[in-house]
Amino acid sequence: MQDFLFLFRMDAKVMTMNLSPDDLKAIIGAWQQWIGELAAGGNFVSTQQLLPVGKVVSGANKGITDGPFTEAGELIGGDMVIKATDLDAAVELAKGCPVLYSGGRVEVRAIMPPQGL
Repeated sequence: MQDFLFLFRMDAKVMTMNLSPDDLKAIIGAWQQWIGELAAGGNFVSTQQLLPVGKVVSGANKGITDGPFTEAGELIGGDMVIKATDLDAAVELAKGCPVLYSGGRVEVRAIMPPQGL
């Protein structure tokens, strides 16, 4: 089994919406069910949700700007590390992600094992 990273990308407007308690409960329930299925299948490693605030350090001069930039229209709302046999299997697991139902995207990336550590 290999480790893969899911990056959950979504419209910035979705992350700042005021949802009703029932809508919020339904969304949380969908995430809990999907994560539970991944865990039951031995694929789940870890996950975390990201808040839409932070800073960006860039360039050789290490300039600091506010970010992430909601005006860009898309934010990374969180990430997850999973185990899968290969990239195709990881993509299949990503197809169940609840972020897809609100127009979001899941970026699936293979994680390189540590070298010489």
